[in-house]
Amino acid sequence: MSLDISTLYTVAAMLAALLGMMLLFFGFQEKIAALKWWGSAYLVGAGSVALWTFGSARFGDLFALGLNAVGFLTCGMVWNAARLFHGRKSKYPGLILGALAWIAAVTSLPPGAGALRMTIGAAIVAIYAALTATELWTERRRTLRRRWPSVAVPVLHGFVLMLPILLGLLLYPHDRAFGQSIWVTMFAVELVLYAVGSVFLIFMLVSERAVTVHKTAASCDPLTGMFNRRGFAEACSRVIEREANGGRPVTVLIFDIDHFKSINDRFGHPAGDEILKLFSAVVVNNLRISDLSGRIGGEEFAALLPCPLEEGVIVAERVREAFEASGIVCEEGPVETTVSIGVAGGPAGTELEVLLAAADTALYQAKRSGRNRVEAAEELPLSLEHWRRKSAGSARPVAGLPRLA
Repeated sequence: MSLDISTLYTVAAMLAALLGMMLLFFGFQEKIAALKWWGSAYLVGAGSVALWTFGSARFGDLFALGLNAVGFLTCGMVWNAARLFHGRKSKYPGLILGALAWIAAVTSLPPGAGALRMTIGAAIVAIYAALTATELWTERRRTLRRRWPSVAVPVLHGFVLMLPILLGLLLYPHDRAFGQSIWVTMFAVELVLYAVGSVFLIFMLVSERAVTVHKTAASCDPLTGMFNRRGFAEACSRVIEREANGGRPVTVLIFDIDHFKSINDRFGHPAGDEILKLFSAVVVNNLRISDLSGRIGGEEFAALLPCPLEEGVIVAERVREAFEASGIVCEEGPVETTVSIGVAGGPAGTELEVLLAAADTALYQAKRSGRNRVEAAEELPLSLEHWRRKSAGSARPVAGLPRLA
């Protein structure tokens, strides 16, 4: 059974138009620029395919070649949409470069080089597909982890369209009937499948991005941009386990801004919010990139450092001095920017709750001793039950050695 190529292209144009309207609708509804670009690309592509199918025989080759250039423009729009979706800028020269390359190539070829024209067009589409896959692959390596279908589909699309380069140039370089061969039918079928599959992938990306945004919002403090209590605890559990596997100690710092209630009462809540943002910046600037920090209460902050207690005390002193030297002055007068800090450290496998409890005890000792000071916990936390149970479950007893209770 033979498939009519005009029918396949008509079906592809209708599907692309419907999918383009759907993408545009969601793009305007959700205010996502990338969806608007994708939807516009589908609509422009659908229009060019429809006009090429029904008008190329009537208006001649020049009309068809112009529509092909519009089709390559849509490929550039899809590539730019992928860039916009991941927060990159549009590259307008690259947007029209494929269409310009097509026009320059076909105007310099003899009229009978239909197979060569097809291979050049396929190469342009394949290049745009590779660029789109590259954009998605770069983002996959940075943040998202289950993105392989969105990379594989453009790659496969480009691979299928690379086939006519080999077939047209190597096997059928002078075959005028190549444009009506089974390979062209296969390309038309692939175009329909790619149009449908790409939209599913687009919505998968949008859904995954929405989940990531909501998850980030649930774990971050909106005022300071730091972890909130939940996000800080989740991140710390991973770091503590990693350090425990290497047998390395960890240290927790708890910060409490001194007389914060009086700052709010004297200068107002907006000034208090500015003090919170200032202190969060001081903490972040005085920690290493491997350290974690978060806002765990109103004016309470915490940090986890993969280091011994002694190093944690040095870092705490550095934060205290930097915050005291901020020198904030309002219309009502200077603002006292001091902080009390409690520090607690423990051996590998110490639970976060134990470290926080010990650091909190040291914090209250710092407040009782006059504030604006750093106090270290006097005793090491002893509750290592979670890590001991995990280690005991994975350890293998050695023959001839007694089992420790």
